[in-house]
Amino acid sequence: MGELPPNPEALVAEQPDIPDKLFFRIGEVSQLVGVKEYVLRYWESEFPGLSPRKSSSGQRMFRRKDVELLLRIKHLLYGQKFTIEGARKALQQKTRPEAPSRQAAQPNLFAANPIVEIRKQLSEILQLLS
Repeated sequence: MGELPPNPEALVAEQPDIPDKLFFRIGEVSQLVGVKEYVLRYWESEFPGLSPRKSSSGQRMFRRKDVELLLRIKHLLYGQKFTIEGARKALQQKTRPEAPSRQAAQPNLFAANPIVEIRKQLSEILQLLS
């Protein structure tokens, strides 16, 4: 029988420790992430949040946040079997702030005059009970 895919906790545990450096060259990042250099360059063109700086000699210099993003991209593509488009959307949703729908349902207790809002809601409740 085939093996079961690893659970997400196992994938997180497999992630390498990122050295405490300011910048990483593409070869180092390739080893850390576990993909070839050409894959990193392709991902750079496909994911807008990934933008390594270039040194004066033209080499890509990745920051720690770039390496962490690459690890997330690899997890989405290889671990969770997302397509490039699906991974891009998943990353966009993760970085977007929560929708204010939950806040709209609850009163703003820190408004300029919260007593007025509470009184209004209490009168609505009274009308429903009458």
